[in-house]
Formats: sequence, C-alpha cells, structure tokens
Amino acid sequence: MKIEGKEYRTIWFENNIVKIIDQTKLPHQFVIKDLKRVKDAINAIKVMEVRGAPLIGATAAYGLVLAIIENNDQSFLKKTSEELINSRPTAINLKWAVDRMMKKLSGVNSNEILKIALNEAKEICEEDVKFCENIGISGVKIIEEIYNKKKSTVNILTHCNAGWLATINWGTATSPIYHAHKKGIPVHVWVDETRPRNQGANLTSYELNEEEVPNTIIADNTGGILMQRGEVDMCIVGTDRTLSTGDVANKIGTYLKALAAYDNNVPFYVALPSSTIDWDIKDFKDIPIEERNSEELSYVEGLDENNNIKKILIYPKKSKAMNLAFDITPAKYITGLITEKGLCDASKEGLGKLFK
Repeated sequence: MKIEGKEYRTIWFENNIVKIIDQTKLPHQFVIKDLKRVKDAINAIKVMEVRGAPLIGATAAYGLVLAIIENNDQSFLKKTSEELINSRPTAINLKWAVDRMMKKLSGVNSNEILKIALNEAKEICEEDVKFCENIGISGVKIIEEIYNKKKSTVNILTHCNAGWLATINWGTATSPIYHAHKKGIPVHVWVDETRPRNQGANLTSYELNEEEVPNTIIADNTGGILMQRGEVDMCIVGTDRTLSTGDVANKIGTYLKALAAYDNNVPFYVALPSSTIDWDIKDFKDIPIEERNSEELSYVEGLDENNNIKKILIYPKKSKAMNLAFDITPAKYITGLITEKGLCDASKEGLGKLFK
C-alpha cells in the first residue's frame, strides 16, 4: 500500500537490520525506525511502535533473526523467544509466530541457523500478504452484493486499525474495502476514533486518505445512532484472537459495536487470517485480556499551533483510570468470518469446514 504515493510494507529486513514504520509517530510524522537488536524488537512490540496481531507476529519472527545475529546460542534463543511471547499477551499471532520459528530453529547447526531463520521470517510475511489479499477477494463479494441492491455508496463502519498498518500489506478489515475501491465500487468508511490510543483516527483514516478512500472519523459512541438512522450498511472489524468457537477478542469497544449492529440488523463481519485462530482455548473467559498503562487514557498527544507534537493531561490529577485494551464479542453477534479460505459462520462448525 502507499504513503505519499510510494509503496511500502510495514516491516522489512535490510543489511542485518529490521526496518519498521514507527506507528507511534503517525499521522503527524512518517518515521522509518531501525531495529538492530532483539531488545529493540521486544520494545517495539511493547510500546506499540508496531501493533496489530499479524504485524506483531512478523516483528517477533524477525526479532529471533536479530537474536541469532546478536548471539548464536540455543539457550539465548530460547530465553529470547519467551521474552517475545510475554511482550504482549492478547494477540495470538505473537506466540504462533515464535512457536513456528522455534520449531524450525531448535537444535539447528549454528552455521545454517541464520539462513533458516531469515527465510522463515520472510515466509511468515509473504504468507500474511497473500492471506490478507485473499481476505479482500472473499470480502469484496459482500460489498458487491450490497452495492448491487443499493445502487449507491456502501457505508462501512470499522473499529480500531485492522488496516495494512496492522499487517504486512492490504490489512484484514480494510482489504475488502481496498479491493472494492480498486474495482470502482463507491465506498465510504465510518472510522471509529478508538480511544484511548486513537488507532482509528490516527492510523485507519491516515491510510484510507493515502489510498484516496472516502472516510469520516466519528467518536466511538456515534456508531449506534448511525446504525439506527440506516447510515451503516455493514461493519467489518479485525481480531487479535479468534477461538475455534467463533468468539472474538478485539480492541476494546468492538463488543458494543456488535451489540448495536445486532439490534439494528446491520451485518457484522470479522476479517482474519488463520494465524489469528486459537485452536486451544475453548472458553472466551480464558483469553488473557491485556491491561495497559492508565496514562494512555489520561494523556493525549497531538500537534500544537507550532506543529510540535505535545503530550497533555486531560483528566483530573487525582482521578484513577482503568485501561483494558481488548474485549470479547461472542460468536452469536457475528454475521460471519472472512478468512483467506473464504467466508464462514462464526462457529466451530463453520471454521471446521474451512480448516480441517
């Protein structure tokens, strides 16, 4: 996808350095950051210089490449893999990518290990690009059906950022939107601001603007009345972890959007690559929900009148704040799942038909 007319991916490897787009600087500054050591990759995940389940997984994979360059030792690699997995708890792609890498690397001859690690990390990235492209090919059919009935602009509501900035390219929730736009189907996206980190306002709207897709930022609580007014034709969101039962863990606020959609008969879809499916946990109550620093709520960053980025306190100094990063949307509120293998019901049976 493009930034200022130039095509980028969110992560790449160059001269023994991992390159990322520092997403904490967007939308006001476009900064390419170097990750030179494995601790840089761990920190990038923790402070959300990279975010989004697929991109977190890819960063962890390249983190292990950096670990080998730094210290080609199996015990160091194992310790590093554990630190990477613990850097953020909710997104399943992180553990999936680390486990996949370690399966390839454990016990490998030291002369071959770097080549194997680099090839596997690149394969994880290329696989994600293809998966996200296929999600778009599957999901655009839903948008086409709505357009063929409506014969006017299709209004799509999304939450947080499940765009190409959250993956390697294309995105998950945005991939059907980008495919529709490229086919000439008129679409307009309602972009949830997504407090507290404003990933919708700062990232989703930013990348839609760069691709010239019409969009409007709304406060998180606006979606319900737009659905009541008939101004939302469908919802598409991403997911950080989807259980085999079809239940979905995603950015906080997703559950409330699903409830509003259900009450107003608005189709509610979740887009995901199979790497985001957790086949082990059976009860959504067992999903680890990350609680982040309360300062993400009490402080905001933005440009001042001199175009300097400034951080300011917006809460009373004595007030406490609780910052849960994710919530759970039960499968019964989800119209369908959009995967790289096609559409299915949000259920054990639906997923079982696509993924044997």
